[in-house]
Amino acid sequence: MPMMLMMLRRGLAALLFALLAGSGLAEAPWPNPLIPQRADPHVMRHTDGWVYLMATVPEYDRLELRRARTVAGLAAAEPRVLWRRHEQGPMSRHVWAPELHFIDGRWFIYFSAGEAAEPWKIRLWVLENTSPDPMQGSWVERGQVKTAWDSFTLDATVFEHRGQRYMAWAQTDPAAGGHGTDIYLSRMASPTRLEGPQVRLSRPEYAWEQVRHRVNEAPAVLVRGGRVFMSYSAAGTGAEYCLGLLWAEAGADLMDPASWRKSPGPVFTSSAERGIYGPGHNSFLTEPDGTVLNVYHARNYRDIAGDPLKDTGRATRVQPLGFTADGMPDFGRPLPETTPP
Repeated sequence: MPMMLMMLRRGLAALLFALLAGSGLAEAPWPNPLIPQRADPHVMRHTDGWVYLMATVPEYDRLELRRARTVAGLAAAEPRVLWRRHEQGPMSRHVWAPELHFIDGRWFIYFSAGEAAEPWKIRLWVLENTSPDPMQGSWVERGQVKTAWDSFTLDATVFEHRGQRYMAWAQTDPAAGGHGTDIYLSRMASPTRLEGPQVRLSRPEYAWEQVRHRVNEAPAVLVRGGRVFMSYSAAGTGAEYCLGLLWAEAGADLMDPASWRKSPGPVFTSSAERGIYGPGHNSFLTEPDGTVLNVYHARNYRDIAGDPLKDTGRATRVQPLGFTADGMPDFGRPLPETTPP
């Protein structure tokens, strides 16, 4: 009974915090933004008790890792540079969207990168480290993660469900023409190799997914309450950037596109009232008390001169994720800033 009471109290506390966050009334234990000038944040908690964060740096030239015992501690954590881009050839430009994963007793970083001679020849790459501590040891390049087509490819994430490991990512279908990206899923034969086939889960079919660019990208996975949720980012990277949502029943065949449903509208968007614009490219982190955190990037201004990709104002932000009575994620609205960027 005491254990059940403790779990109930934790659940009620998490629910209250999430509801207050949605109204903008909660005061989080971390600053907002958490880290300035860091886009595409990915956060994970390891069994060693550390919380790790990786993100895209504004120079697009390196991979850095920071860690702390709490999410709030990440704000002051000293980043460690693990790898720098090549001068020429593969992995020499546009180093984007790194994710840290611990698989089969080893550390892996998945990231996207282009080439100096062809900056938009962006593909998926992976590094490996066998050290128990990812801040130590050597990061070895394991090469490109090959997909069915050799085309514009980015934003890979890896997750395990019911004993099967999957990779989800964004890619341009060469047969479709244009430069848009869709969301794809494949089983993994190993941490560095896919096991076909790959299936398309989503494409930018709605008007809100086609502003500035026809884009579905940056999948992030949360398994909760008997469902597999996959958020993704849509449209261009200015104030139009937003999150959409896919979901499937936990017992369904995830490799069957028919198993997945899609939100007809965006689930997380800019808020002029709160001064937060272009929220997207998120990851999820479940706290020990069961609270689910939405970790994402956004700017505190709407208007951008020139290409938004060259604007360095995206910052990493964190807020609790709410849930509806039927178990669906309720992203609410971006929280207003509490600290200057």
